[in-house]
Amino acid sequence: MSKHAKTLKVKDLELELPDADEEARINEGIAADPDTFEVSDGQFKKMRGRPVGSHKTLVHIRLDNDVVEKFKATGSGWQTRINEALKKVNPV
Repeated sequence: MSKHAKTLKVKDLELELPDADEEARINEGIAADPDTFEVSDGQFKKMRGRPVGSHKTLVHIRLDNDVVEKFKATGSGWQTRINEALKKVNPV
């Protein structure tokens, strides 16, 4: 990083932002990469949300704290495991 780089602090995280010269070099490297491209606003909007063909519905449900904590303690994918547990007690 350049000695002229800005420092950005977010909570306990400290980031050094590139100065204008380094930013220009980064952007030149990106532009020279044949595998990179910028998506349009329309393309970006299509990428948001559930994947095409997803058969899930966003709902809001209140569960006991101990139930949520138990599932969260199992790590990433805890919401999917709640879904699987509900299917076991009420097969569809």
